[in-house]
Amino acid sequence: MDLKTASSLHRLRLVSAPEAVSFLLLLVCSVLKRTTDFNAVPVMGAVHGLLFVLYVLFWLDAWNRTKWGFGTAAVYFLLSVVPFGGFYADRKLRREAEAAVIASRARREGTVNA
Repeated sequence: MDLKTASSLHRLRLVSAPEAVSFLLLLVCSVLKRTTDFNAVPVMGAVHGLLFVLYVLFWLDAWNRTKWGFGTAAVYFLLSVVPFGGFYADRKLRREAEAAVIASRARREGTVNA
């Protein structure tokens, strides 16, 4: 895995957890808006919208660089619209990056001919 691919996966990982948190907070704010006089939906909506746009941009970049199949790319996109999905995406991306680093080191050391 080259440096640009690793960087694109890292950026996607960095934005996935905050995007998931903002989605959950937006859901809580929506419930509070309807049950109390507290209305933070406009603020949380803007924050979540910005993080979601960043997630989609970083997802597109990662898809382009990693050459994921359509199924893998679709799973990572669907994880962005499911509550708690961003946390799962973060874990999957971390594992994928660690596996790529291990494979890269093995190729460099000549242990594996992959």
